[in-house]
Amino acid sequence: MDKNLQQAGEKIRRRVLGDDYVDRALANADAFGAPFQAMLNEYCWGACWSDEALDLRQRSLLNLGMLAALGRMHEFAIHFRGAVRNGLSDGELQAALVQVAVYCGVPAGVEAFRVARQVREEMAREGAGT
Repeated sequence: MDKNLQQAGEKIRRRVLGDDYVDRALANADAFGAPFQAMLNEYCWGACWSDEALDLRQRSLLNLGMLAALGRMHEFAIHFRGAVRNGLSDGELQAALVQVAVYCGVPAGVEAFRVARQVREEMAREGAGT
């Protein structure tokens, strides 16, 4: 395990998803799930997201498209929130979801817009803005 990548990854994960989300994920990890959380920080967030070839906004857009295409709407919701935190505008998010509909099919676009609306409503209630 690369501790530097794990620490860098956790830092980026917190920046994108928020301390509350990461704290819950780590606190809820039992002995069975804790190694997976460490791997997420090192591999997904450290090795991938810390690579500076793409910025966080670009990575967020990529993730939204891939997750919508795969139908992974729980993760889509988490990363939609992250995309807002990374500064993507409403117009950019709308354009990305329209592109999802065109290239992944209208049902995928409908579901992506439905989940996006739910996340935006949650964020508004939390005072996190959209």
